Amino acid sequence: MSGERAITAEEIEQEITAFILGRVKAEVPADQDLFASGLVSSMFAMELVVHAEQTFSVQILGDDLKRDNFRSVKAMTALVLRLRDAGQPTAEQPADA
Repeated sequence: MSGERAITAEEIEQEITAFILGRVKAEVPADQDLFASGLVSSMFAMELVVHAEQTFSVQILGDDLKRDNFRSVKAMTALVLRLRDAGQPTAEQPADA
C-alpha cells in the first residue's frame, strides 16, 4: 500500500514554479512560454524533467519528452497530472511488480 496522497494541480504548479524561481531567480506566470522568454535552455529543460520525475514519482519517456510539455508551468502540470492519472509505474512500484 502506498503512502502517497492525491496531489492537486495547484500543488504541482506551485512546486514547479518554486523550482524555476530557485533556478532562474525570476517569478514566471504559469502560462508564460519559458523557451521563448529565454528562461529555459535545453540543459535546464532536462533538469525540469529530472525534477518532475523525482518530485512527483512519474517517468517521462518517449513522446512525453517533447518541448511542448515543458513550454510552461501549466504544460508541465498537465503532463504530471496525466502521467499520475494514467497509473504508470512509479519508482516505488515497478512495472513488473
